Amino acid sequence: MTKILGISAFYHDSAAALIIDGDIRCAAQEERFSRIKHDPSFPIQAIQYCLQSTDTDLQSIDAIVFYDKPLLKFERLLETYLATAPKGFLSFLRAMPIWLKEKLYLKSVLRTHLRKLIHQQRAKANSSLYYDEVTKEKKPKVPQLLFCEHHESHAAAAYFPSPFDDAAILCLDGVGEWATSSAWRGQSGNLSPLFEIHFPHSLGLLYSAFTQYCGFKVNSGEYKLMGLAPYGEPIYTDLIKQKLVKIREDGSFSLDMDYFDYAAGNTMTNAKFHSLFEGPAHPLDADTTQKQMDLARSIQVVTEEIVLNIAQHLYQQTGCKNLCLAGGVALNCVSNGRLKREGPFKNIWVQPAAGDAGSAIGAALQVWHKYFQNPKTSLVSTDEDPEFGALDHMKGGYLGSSFTSQDVIKACESKTLVFSVESDDNLYTQVASYLDQGKVLGWFQDAMEFGPRALGNRSILGDARNTQMQSQMNLKIKQRESFRPFAPAVLSEDAGKWFDLDVPSPYMLLVANVKEEHCIKLQGESASGLEKLHQIRSSVPAITHVDYSARVQTVHRASNPKFHRLISEFKNLSGLGMVINTSFNVRGEPPVCSPDDAIRCFLATDMDVLVMQNVVLLKSEQPADQIELAKTVRFEKD
Repeated sequence: MTKILGISAFYHDSAAALIIDGDIRCAAQEERFSRIKHDPSFPIQAIQYCLQSTDTDLQSIDAIVFYDKPLLKFERLLETYLATAPKGFLSFLRAMPIWLKEKLYLKSVLRTHLRKLIHQQRAKANSSLYYDEVTKEKKPKVPQLLFCEHHESHAAAAYFPSPFDDAAILCLDGVGEWATSSAWRGQSGNLSPLFEIHFPHSLGLLYSAFTQYCGFKVNSGEYKLMGLAPYGEPIYTDLIKQKLVKIREDGSFSLDMDYFDYAAGNTMTNAKFHSLFEGPAHPLDADTTQKQMDLARSIQVVTEEIVLNIAQHLYQQTGCKNLCLAGGVALNCVSNGRLKREGPFKNIWVQPAAGDAGSAIGAALQVWHKYFQNPKTSLVSTDEDPEFGALDHMKGGYLGSSFTSQDVIKACESKTLVFSVESDDNLYTQVASYLDQGKVLGWFQDAMEFGPRALGNRSILGDARNTQMQSQMNLKIKQRESFRPFAPAVLSEDAGKWFDLDVPSPYMLLVANVKEEHCIKLQGESASGLEKLHQIRSSVPAITHVDYSARVQTVHRASNPKFHRLISEFKNLSGLGMVINTSFNVRGEPPVCSPDDAIRCFLATDMDVLVMQNVVLLKSEQPADQIELAKTVRFEKD
């Protein structure tokens, strides 16, 4: 039995994953345990979860693999600073101490963290200690440490869990060591690089530059920019292509770095960029303006054109009918949807944890297949849901920690909360009835999702027919910007009835239009900007964006029988096999992990019902002092 631990850390979204004989057993992001959104620190709690959930001793691990190569990254930093000197001197002074203290010696840093874990895990460690001739101390022996290149980890995360034996692979992100975009060919379990685009020419950093310029945070606000785009008009598209980015026929692109400051400065953009768009960067999280909306729409259109152009070139080069995607840009589900509709590839599979967190899985799988020389395993369809059985090796993305009803009861009793424990027969009918009544509920079940999307186990749910639900959930529950759209979770067997979508979308990574027969044509003069929010566009208005699109999750019985059963019960009551699904968290926090996290979020917001396993809590029945305490804690954190 071969056990491989993959680690992603020290940039953003640290994570750990454990692979046993090529099977993805578990994976989790450190943020879920630390409660620090996009936590970049060493993922000690995520590693502990992986070891405990599989009853694995760290010293029984055959290899520990890190997701990138720090020395190559340091080389890029030095060359960049030298090329831009003296401009980047202050940035250089800030960056060097942590590199000279830790990052250049990452192998030693990792060994130190891992030894601490071994000491914690093994109280009786005498038999597993070795004598260090230099320090004259007994130390726990750490498994061998290996390193993958950044885009190699992305490519492996895209290819090996996919259903394809032969596929083209496209990785698009901010930057790894040098590569910002890379293409690969996966054949018979082997990865071969095809071409790369190097820093500073980066599609991910171009999108992040506009994210920051429009008043959102880099590495977390890109979702907001994508959601804002349909409110605007693409009036800056030509200007962007004329001044900022050159798109070539061979699929490559380059940026005019005279407009950007990220290579060696403190911000993404500079005075020349600001002059081009007639004003300084929008203040962080300030009120949204029409200019922001138009910029968002424009850069979204340019991003889609670049992705389509690269994909077309990759298809011409490989002739593959299958495409795998990874890297942060692959989380742009609007671009993915357009690529599926207009691109040359017949089949597209996107790694659900496409960012750096998913590279913990990719690095481990690359070592399993390349270093240990194991073949890529074929998929086996299930009798229950043969369509889903052919999807991938990611197990629906449900790779995180889980809790029993007894764990939930203990958490509720510790806070003297009022709850009931329901049988399966009663639970789904009762919860479906709450949804039909227009109540908003937290749904906490089984294994936590890996990746940024809530897929029905750490979710907030609502009725997609409710005309007030979108604004209510955004402002009173999620406590975020009013323009943010919500996604539908629809029964896989009903998806084609509601959306222009002919493929499964289990990870909420494809945007599709609501079918025309469900849309409502607007009469009279059309609204502009955020006024569009108040217009009813379909019979399911809460999940219909202002451009009649939706970020669809298809729910399959085989991957999540509980969520499928709940939506089916709701369909029996309402006639609609679909609910709103958004992540179980509020603004500024990661999705909940434990029952305690879920309870705090439930009490501090305007959620009506909380369902954890078979335990049901109604907000109206909870002690006033516990509600006030939760809201006070939330206010202090803000």
